[in-house]
Amino acid sequence: MLLKCFLGLLASERLKFSRSPIWLLIPASPLVALVIGLLTSLDNVPASVQALQLQSIVFSLHAMLLLPIMTGIFSAFVCRYEHSGGGWKAMLSLPVSRTGLYLAKLLSVAVMLAITQLLMLAVLALSASFHGIAGTMNWSPTLLAVSSGWLACLPLAALQLWASIGWSSFAAPLAINVALTLPNMLIVNSAQYGPYYPWAQPALAMLVHSEEMEFGAFTLPLENLLVTVGLSFLVFFIGGLLHMKRRDV
Repeated sequence: MLLKCFLGLLASERLKFSRSPIWLLIPASPLVALVIGLLTSLDNVPASVQALQLQSIVFSLHAMLLLPIMTGIFSAFVCRYEHSGGGWKAMLSLPVSRTGLYLAKLLSVAVMLAITQLLMLAVLALSASFHGIAGTMNWSPTLLAVSSGWLACLPLAALQLWASIGWSSFAAPLAINVALTLPNMLIVNSAQYGPYYPWAQPALAMLVHSEEMEFGAFTLPLENLLVTVGLSFLVFFIGGLLHMKRRDV
């Protein structure tokens, strides 16, 4: 019975998205990355690191800025319908589980982020094929980087969802997310602050770790990043869920 109710909530979320332009945003960052990947020149790059260099170039803007910002947009958008026309009052007056509703919204954001990451993987494959180095790519670390980038976005999704549930304004929580994402360009290179800044975790998870290509904080142990991501997700998830449970009808 609980599973059937949860699947119904998921279907409701999917129906909202199917009638909105949010799906057009999912390929936005991958398309930008594709242009960057095709225009990149590897002529002066040693053959031994061409694949790593291309992956770093293709993923950099996406992981450092666009992916955290898109996470905020997706998370804000899943609450947009409820904030318009008394949607929260109508939804929470129904015999539905608030926990199930919260999980359905968070899972919807996670699915959109997963699709975005899969598109980024396809973009890297197309770029590598265009430059004739597809055969030299080591795809196991790349798959790990794409998956880790997705996981690193989940705390941001939970935090943004928490903020979006509390604020009726679509722009306010999104503006805060953008403002906190922009410092990534400095923070990701800080061994002191990078490992503990939630908005920097997608970049730290996705960008290249290599002896030939040192990137400051990018060389920090993976365990530090996992602890930061795991703990921040737990805090933001519980905070958002409690806020949902206590929200007035």
